[in-house]
Amino acid sequence: MKYLTEFRDGALAQRLAAEIRAITTRPWAIMEVCGGQTHSIIRNGIDQLLPEQIELIHGPGCPVCVTPLELIDKALAIAASPGVIFCSFGDMLRVPGSSKDLFRIKSEGGDVRIVYSPLDAVTIARDNPAKQVVFFGIGFETTAPANAMAVDMAKRQGLKNFSMLVSHVLVPPAIEAIMTSPSCRVQAFLAAGHVCSVMGTWQYPPLAEKYHVPIVVTGFEPLDVLEGIRRAVAQLEAGEARLDNAYARAVTVQGNLPAQKLLEQVFEITDRGWRGIGTIPLSGWRLRDAYAGFDAERRFDVAGIKTQESALCHSGEVLQGLLKPNQCPAFGKECTPRNPLGATMVSSEGACAAYFNYGRFKEGQ
Repeated sequence: MKYLTEFRDGALAQRLAAEIRAITTRPWAIMEVCGGQTHSIIRNGIDQLLPEQIELIHGPGCPVCVTPLELIDKALAIAASPGVIFCSFGDMLRVPGSSKDLFRIKSEGGDVRIVYSPLDAVTIARDNPAKQVVFFGIGFETTAPANAMAVDMAKRQGLKNFSMLVSHVLVPPAIEAIMTSPSCRVQAFLAAGHVCSVMGTWQYPPLAEKYHVPIVVTGFEPLDVLEGIRRAVAQLEAGEARLDNAYARAVTVQGNLPAQKLLEQVFEITDRGWRGIGTIPLSGWRLRDAYAGFDAERRFDVAGIKTQESALCHSGEVLQGLLKPNQCPAFGKECTPRNPLGATMVSSEGACAAYFNYGRFKEGQ
């Protein structure tokens, strides 16, 4: 636990919280972009340590949650196809589509497998040449390099039976979409440290300047989050708006240049739909034409799939920061982790799951 416990020191957390209280003179609304940070905040009671003037808004930082329902249904159709081995990380298996999820496809006889790396799916394709192997490639910039490596490796090995269903989204365009929304209340951002460890921080200063909004790159341990909030509040109180890297032990300005080079080689930027939000221009990646043969959407006939969200589910408003999970009428009633209406309740990084699993927001608690 070395290098973790030092960022979970209760006395230091109380000291940071006291500093935040001391410098806060007016109400401020701060959005944490990453779902991992949301879970850290709720699990560790960070929101309870803050002065009442500080509101934490939970942003669309869970990649599972923002994967469009249409793409989930495409994944289900592909996974149910004969001769297909469908590979995914475990957190996607219980995400509901229009009528079922990947676990249901598996129970009905589909060959759905949990893998721990996209490279595992490449190995499965190599070992099963008579099967079509599809990997569900979702995520923000953090997971994209490994997915790009898997596609490139499959191409180098001449694996004609491997393809990827791609749903990669990008953080900076999401921040811009939030700031240009008529309903925006966000006054500062906690940026995701793992994303910036790959992409660096160079994309954020122009956003901070353009929208006059502080952006603090933050880690995920309790002291990381509290320090990020302290720095954000300090900027807000001083009338400043700039990029501040509070996660320097992992993040640099340039980021991981070899990973970025691979991403540029395999992917190109495209418009991308976000579940509950809609299409954000230039907010995602798709495979370049040189890798089009590995695009599962092109390989399988799933273009005509149309979807409709549950009328009871308000996850879109949760993802936009317009609604706290426990303010949804279905929270803890029609919608629970065992019977989720939306991805925000079932994902390990979903805000609804955080509110439910840590108990403080259930009725009677």
